[in-house]
Amino acid sequence: MSDQSGCRLYPLGLLVALLPLLTTHLCLLLNFSQETLAWCNPYWLDCHSISATGRQGVAYFVFKGGMLPAMLLLALYWWLNQYWLRHHFTHKVFAIGWLGSLASVALSVYTLSLGHDGDIPYLLRRTGVVTYLGLTFICQLILAATLSQSPLTRSTGRHLLTLSTLTLSLALLSLALDASMGEGYERIENAVEWSLILLLNLHVLLSVRLWKRLGVRMTLQHQ
Repeated sequence: MSDQSGCRLYPLGLLVALLPLLTTHLCLLLNFSQETLAWCNPYWLDCHSISATGRQGVAYFVFKGGMLPAMLLLALYWWLNQYWLRHHFTHKVFAIGWLGSLASVALSVYTLSLGHDGDIPYLLRRTGVVTYLGLTFICQLILAATLSQSPLTRSTGRHLLTLSTLTLSLALLSLALDASMGEGYERIENAVEWSLILLLNLHVLLSVRLWKRLGVRMTLQHQ
């Protein structure tokens, strides 16, 4: 997978990291410009949820058109990581390809149900986003812990572990604030959601920087 004659994976990884962020922020700006949502800072108090950016207007189509391909690419990203880890850490078995694919399917279900009313679409959205967040965090933790075991990748692995710790800390803090603040937590709930998605995609971005540094490539072999 690191054959210099193969296809460089860094551009693909970069797209995996940036496409979800670009899609959600573009949809937010589209809502602002069409005045379907009031202007605000999504990483601060009293702003809109990510879901709100893809429910109406042109943003409804942009959200689905960006997030569905992004989830397909994310599943591919995790399979590439599984193949890469098995190639360099042959004494271990990894399931991040399957787990990452399930996470991608979960967020795809969330994306498709967005903009539809009713109890079932609401349940699909809640289940989809929670499953995506949980499985993606597990995959990222496995990736970081594995990379930290090799001298060649130890530095990046430790940075990824730190980022995962920050993500988990924010998630646990949000649960504590929700329990203690009651209805007041609604003022910051959406900012926490935006921040968690940002951290998850920063994790991908940092990992693909390692692909670039190591010159990771993909080759097709005929047997």
